[in-house]
Amino acid sequence: MQKKTPCMGLVLFLATIGLVSAVAAEKRPITTRDVLNVKTMNQLQIAPDGRRAVFVLTSMGKNDQGKYVYFRHLYVMDLKSNQPPQQLTFGERSDSEPVWSPDGKRIAFVRRHGGKPQIWVLPLTGGEPYRITNAKFGARRPRWSPDGSKLLFVSEIPEWAIDGEPPWPYERPGRQWRDTPNWKRLADSERDSISAKPDGTLEEIRAWLAKNAAGHDPRIFTRLNLQGEHRLQPELKFSHVFVTDAKPGAVAEPLTHGFQSFRNPEWAPDGRYIICSSVRYIRHPDRTQDSDLWRIDVANKNVELFLNWPGYLVSQPRYTPDGKAIVFIATDSTRMGYAQRRLAKIAANGGEPRWLTRSLDRSVFNHQFSRDSRYVYFVAANEGDFPLYRVPVSGGQIETLIAGDRGVRDYAVGHNHLLVALTEVRNPYELYRTDLRGEKLQRMSDFNERWVQKRIVTFPEEHWLTRDDGLRVQYWIMKPVGWKPGGRYPLVVEIHGGPSAMWGPGEFTMWHEFQLLTAWGYGVVFCNPRGSGGYGYDFQHANYQNWGEGPAGDILAVADSAARLDWVDADQLFVTGGSYAGYMTAWIVSQDHRFKAAVAQRGVYDLSVFFGEGRAWRLIPNHFGGFPWQPDIRNILDANSPQTFVQNIRTPLLIMHADRDLRTGVIQSEYLYKSLKALGRPVEYVRYPEEGHDLSRSGNPYRRMDRLNRIVEFFERFVKHPEPPPATQRYEE
Repeated sequence: MQKKTPCMGLVLFLATIGLVSAVAAEKRPITTRDVLNVKTMNQLQIAPDGRRAVFVLTSMGKNDQGKYVYFRHLYVMDLKSNQPPQQLTFGERSDSEPVWSPDGKRIAFVRRHGGKPQIWVLPLTGGEPYRITNAKFGARRPRWSPDGSKLLFVSEIPEWAIDGEPPWPYERPGRQWRDTPNWKRLADSERDSISAKPDGTLEEIRAWLAKNAAGHDPRIFTRLNLQGEHRLQPELKFSHVFVTDAKPGAVAEPLTHGFQSFRNPEWAPDGRYIICSSVRYIRHPDRTQDSDLWRIDVANKNVELFLNWPGYLVSQPRYTPDGKAIVFIATDSTRMGYAQRRLAKIAANGGEPRWLTRSLDRSVFNHQFSRDSRYVYFVAANEGDFPLYRVPVSGGQIETLIAGDRGVRDYAVGHNHLLVALTEVRNPYELYRTDLRGEKLQRMSDFNERWVQKRIVTFPEEHWLTRDDGLRVQYWIMKPVGWKPGGRYPLVVEIHGGPSAMWGPGEFTMWHEFQLLTAWGYGVVFCNPRGSGGYGYDFQHANYQNWGEGPAGDILAVADSAARLDWVDADQLFVTGGSYAGYMTAWIVSQDHRFKAAVAQRGVYDLSVFFGEGRAWRLIPNHFGGFPWQPDIRNILDANSPQTFVQNIRTPLLIMHADRDLRTGVIQSEYLYKSLKALGRPVEYVRYPEEGHDLSRSGNPYRRMDRLNRIVEFFERFVKHPEPPPATQRYEE
């Protein structure tokens, strides 16, 4: 793995960023509304001839009704010229997942507008997009057949719409499978023929209850995973593969059936087979954490198990362009919650799998091939960055292609070049063209460049410290905008979630928030404590049964180091974070009283309650080795729960949560807030309507701005700035 070297240019730049007066006429600090200016590019696809590329641009703005919304449109760019990208689709519809036809004359994509998502095709020779599918339950993930005549797609079929009985033991107590009418599936005439009464015979009462449940009034649960991301999930859905002729009005043909999900299907280059991942359920799907490789014979529609690798979950299979091998992701199933995702391969006609990235102690994702099938490219989180790597398909040395203080958010491989979406401190998201070795990056877009050039951007300084137990922790410090020698400034400790996430210069999601805080006159320090991804299995596993004390010790050691800097006011420290970091914020202020104020966002605060309330409940058995009803595990969960120490919290605390956040569950925040309020502690509670766990990343833009301003406003109640922050001044565009 290529070792990263410090960028001295950034250090020199840091010496000058405080001279706001010299550049105020040209640049101004980041503001809250600048979040609306940030545009992202993903789902990059290079045309078969290598001359053009299509991608999805996501932007924010107001719709015709004056409400803030997201716009997702398709753009195309000429890779052989310096012409700016051209917009292909317009309006308030959401367009995504574009794929080129083999002849490069059409683009299939998914359009979401009103009803279920469907597959559309855009002819590049002229004409409007036209719809291909009319799937009852929606269609996604289009893939052209090698000859361009057909499209495969995936549709999520609810349990009630599938014929037959499931292969796992019946989970509803005391009765047989579908012992009451399958009301959703019945035609109107069939429903009319059924006697459904609230005060009839037992059979009539059961029919009446089934009718009520079909309308989700009430919702009936017999499954383990009852929480979805934004709402409760009484029903299972199964992912099935369909094929249709690539023309309007064609009837889609199902290739898979039954109580089994088939994911990430991909054509073989000769069109004979489709490879995908799946598992045959012996137990209920909620109780099954496994996956194998399955192969579909397109001609005879035979679906067969292709690879079962004991001890490993295998997923995301893809044929090499020459059709000789299949490369896939393999994850050790005995280390759930901590296992690194690695690349492996198997011959296209079967055999024993072989590792490709076992020597790289990092989790990989987004693997793609060179056109000549020699290399497989991939991305992996590493020490604050998201480098692009490649390894020979035949096996061998792993090369680091694009590294440094940046993150490869997406990429596409052409004949002799790469198209890359990069995150850097100087620009949160932009497209670059480079050769197949990642050298000589050439910027190809200016979606963010145009407005970022008019802003003051603060660059982080990288540091490391070694804990008493020998663990090395990486962290970064950002000085406030307007910093001057001799001044002493407040400092915000920002914490990441996960707990296995990773922050650094290559991470996009924190870019705007950190820049906004520095514009308000705060220094920012952030780190990757034990449990973070990007540092290997041992580092990530170091928080096992230890969510609180160990990681908090790392974070506070970083805060101590930063507070010793001559420009930091050690009496003006603040702390915030979301999800696991919301948990960590509450944990820290229950153990330590150095912070002037804290903001805990969308967190979990009682781990036993989290097991029952949160969609992410598997974190409990995976990270703590058991369940709350086991006395020894319950003791560990209580010892790691901020709620256990709530009486020790004296730091002014703002608690934030969203009404539809079922990933962590809203009772967590209500419990913490009510406890602190009963104790008479300084606490305030903010609840966002219509939002889920990802409010800060993909929530309504208006509420995203509200969240940012509430964090700043809360800190401003308790802070003492040495001078008015630059963000409070007026700047001319």
